[in-house]
Amino acid sequence: MTPANTAARIAAAQLSGLSRSRTLVQAGPFTGLLAPGGPQFLNYTVAARPGEPVEDPDEVAAALRVLREAFPEGTLRFELVDEAAPGAARALADAGLSVTMRVPVMTVTRDALVEPDPAPGVVVSRVTTTEHRLIGDGIAHRAFGGLGEPVAQAPAPDARDGGMVLAWVDGTPVAVASWTAVADGVTEVVGIATAEEHRRQGFGALVTAAATRVPMAEADVDLAWLTPGSADADRVYRQVGYRPVATAVHLAEEPAL
Repeated sequence: MTPANTAARIAAAQLSGLSRSRTLVQAGPFTGLLAPGGPQFLNYTVAARPGEPVEDPDEVAAALRVLREAFPEGTLRFELVDEAAPGAARALADAGLSVTMRVPVMTVTRDALVEPDPAPGVVVSRVTTTEHRLIGDGIAHRAFGGLGEPVAQAPAPDARDGGMVLAWVDGTPVAVASWTAVADGVTEVVGIATAEEHRRQGFGALVTAAATRVPMAEADVDLAWLTPGSADADRVYRQVGYRPVATAVHLAEEPAL
């Protein structure tokens, strides 16, 4: 499969998976994804036709008018796989949006996944209780400096609907990673975080590999993807087999003054 085809597959799976839990705003070449009652960072827009170029400035302008009506002022954001929507990022920038992030999209297949051996006293397990889900959310919340407190939610019983793993050291939770709802054999590994006092000890690689392996084993995933937030994260993900295949581009509209 070519990088462009892989990028389109990822973008299509992202749209399909998120559509199960979001309110959709159809806007020409884009689809807005709104999380009812959720935090603002869960609201963003993706490509509606993965694999097709976005070239018509009038179509983009019309889409932006629709999306601005649906999103609260100053919150309109796009998360695109650049190669899956050729021309979209440039067209949006020409329309006044700002590029806020450009990072690699990294993928791994079943045969390329490398699972590190845990050190003595370390256990990595799938989260199956609300209590452990709240613990994992708390680790991620503190690591990413999020606003508001984590809300207790029951984990999805079916791995196809997403899930979470926790790493424990002698009974103490130290790291977390999650995967998203599976679509077309694809999932995104997200929310990879380690408690500050346990960083640089290999826990990031352990939970990344586990959050990749579980949906591959239980939900027929054959392609997992993620985006590194830093050069250090990039190195961690490469340790377990991930390699860059495309580029994620995030854009946002500045609030009106």
